[in-house]
Amino acid sequence: MTEPYTEEDSVSTPEAVEAEFDAVEAEATETDVADTFEGDDEAAQDEAAPVVRHQLNGAHHLAQTVGRRKEAIVRVRLLPGTGKFTLNGKSLEQYFPNKVHQQLIREPLVTTEKPETFDVVANLRGGGTTGQAGALRLAIARALVAVDSEDRPVLKKAGFLTRDPRVKERKKYGLKKARKAPQYSKR
Repeated sequence: MTEPYTEEDSVSTPEAVEAEFDAVEAEATETDVADTFEGDDEAAQDEAAPVVRHQLNGAHHLAQTVGRRKEAIVRVRLLPGTGKFTLNGKSLEQYFPNKVHQQLIREPLVTTEKPETFDVVANLRGGGTTGQAGALRLAIARALVAVDSEDRPVLKKAGFLTRDPRVKERKKYGLKKARKAPQYSKR
């Protein structure tokens, strides 16, 4: 059985709680002061430690975009370079041995006349080879627009900025597949 509650079991008096709170607050301010720079001038702190954004293995990337097609999702970083592709750590020829896919992927760079201006670093997930190639093409086109907005009309006219909405249709109950019905016998 549990013992009945008494006044002695209460937490503390208000004075004791306040004293404990002050002690914790003083300790917190001491650690905050130790973590700050010498001098409280915020402008001096900003000048002393400039923030570098968009870095990938020490190299600055110009744009980071995402492309999707079917079940494939591709994240692309565009770096100033010589036209080298790195796809999940592999070259374009290793990752996509099919020449049709290679040509499809290079189309946005060729259309904007910048095939050897940028290096492409991409992370590809999901889907098959055709879906990944289409997603990569969309991501590269979006990255080119992010770098230079003057390329947008050319890429839009070529259809590289349009996300292909076609995805696999779901299977329905009562049917064999999305639309295929079981065989029907009249007699």
